[in-house]
Amino acid sequence: MIIAIDGYEANVKERVGIGRYAFEIINNIYKAVSCQLSAVSQKDLIFRIYLPSSPLSDMPPETPWWQYRVLQPKKFWTLFRLPLALATDLPKADVVFSPTHYIPRFTNIPRIMSIMDVSYLHYPGLFRSGDLYQLTHWTAYSASHAARILTISEFSKNAIIKAYGVPSNKVVVTYPGLSMESKVKSLKSKVIGKYNISKNYILSVGTLQPRKNYVRLIEAFAKFLKANKQRFGEIDLVIVGKKGWLYEEILAAPVKLGIANRVKFLDFVPDENLACLYENALCFALPSLYEGFGLPVLEAMARKVPVVVSRVSSLPEIAGKAAVYVDPDDTESITRGLLSAVRDRNLMQGRWRVKKGLEQVNKFTWENAARKTLEVLEDVGRNK
Repeated sequence: MIIAIDGYEANVKERVGIGRYAFEIINNIYKAVSCQLSAVSQKDLIFRIYLPSSPLSDMPPETPWWQYRVLQPKKFWTLFRLPLALATDLPKADVVFSPTHYIPRFTNIPRIMSIMDVSYLHYPGLFRSGDLYQLTHWTAYSASHAARILTISEFSKNAIIKAYGVPSNKVVVTYPGLSMESKVKSLKSKVIGKYNISKNYILSVGTLQPRKNYVRLIEAFAKFLKANKQRFGEIDLVIVGKKGWLYEEILAAPVKLGIANRVKFLDFVPDENLACLYENALCFALPSLYEGFGLPVLEAMARKVPVVVSRVSSLPEIAGKAAVYVDPDDTESITRGLLSAVRDRNLMQGRWRVKKGLEQVNKFTWENAARKTLEVLEDVGRNK
C-alpha cells in the first residue's frame, strides 16, 4: 500500500496550531511504523511525503519505506502542484492524507483530511475576508469529497457533522497530545530576564486573533490589578503567540487601559523557554470564544499550573474538572476567574484542580492520535 501525505504545514520552523498538529501526526506515524512493523511488513507499506522545500532536520529520516518528494513551485499547491504529482508519480498512491482543511483537487485517489474546528462559520466577523472565503468554500468542497474527516474533539466532530451534513461514521476524533518535553531545560531567572517580565505573571498562549478573546482578557486583567494590587504585588500578563489577523485592537488594548507596562507580548517562544513560562506562571488563562481543542490548556495542566478557561466549545471536554470556568463574554467573570485561580493555587481547592489536571493530561497522547490516524489511512486504502 502507498500512502501519500501532504507535508506542507508540517515542514515549517515555527510550528503552531495546524503546523504543530501536522508535524506531530506525521512524526508519530513514522515512529509507530518503524517500531511496530517488521522489515517485511514495512516493504508492504510505503509513505510518500510531499513538501514544497527540503525536509527540515527534525522531520523523520528518509528510509526505503519513507520517501520525500520536494515539489516546486509551491504556489497553487492544493489546486495544481500536489495534484499533478499525485497523477504522475507511479505507481499511484492508494490514499492521500492532508492534515489540513483542504484536500488536493483533481484526483480520484481517496482523500482524508483534518478539520480543527469550524469557528469561521460561527464567528465570520473575526476573520479577514480572504481567509474567510478560503476557509468557507475550500473546506466545504473538501468535506464533501473526503473519504474520511479527522478532527480533534467530540465538540468539533458534532460541529462538522452539523455544518456539512456528513454522516457520523465519516468523522473520526483523534485527540492531540503533548508536544513539549516534560522536563524544563531553562532556568526561570534566565527566561524572565530574556523576556523582561515580572517574576509573578499570568500566562496565556495562542495566536493573536479575535477568537482568542485577548481584548477581554486584558480588560479583566486591568480590573484584577486595580482590585488586588496590594494583595499580590507586581504581576504581569504574558501573552505568547505570533500575530495572526485583526490583531491591532489586541495590541492597542493595554495602552488604552493604562497598563502597557504590565502586559507583555512575546510573539513566538521556543519550547524550551515556553515550558519554563508555563511551569512558573501563577495561572494560565484561555477565555477563548471558540476552540477546537485548546492544546495550550493541556500543556499548562501537565506542568501543574491552575487553568482559567471558557465554559464553551471544546474546553470543558479538554479541561474536565481541572479548570476555573468563566463566561468569555463577561469581563467581570474572567476577572473573578483569574482571582480564584491565583488565590486558590496553594489552597486545597487549587491543589485538587491541579491533580485533576494531571489526570486529564494522561487521556491525550500523540501516539494514540497517530495510531488511530494510521488505522483510518490503511482502512480507506484497502477498501478504495
